[in-house]
Amino acid sequence: MTLDKHTIQGLSAFTSKTLPSSEFEKRMINAGYCEVGTAPAQGGRIKVWWSHDIFPRVESIYSPSRNTVLTAYHV
Repeated sequence: MTLDKHTIQGLSAFTSKTLPSSEFEKRMINAGYCEVGTAPAQGGRIKVWWSHDIFPRVESIYSPSRNTVLTAYHV
């Protein structure tokens, strides 16, 4: 739950520790990112990778229900 501690190129800074997945995904898509893959993560969470034509790839971690984004960062 550290979304506000990371900066994603092309997006304005996050001001909260988590975001509803619908809001996070809307921001990512509006900035030109597209979802390129998913995988299970520790504690039943879900990893989602995002690609962009210019910016580095982003890995985001979702809650087990995939309703909330807990963190996201460039990899």
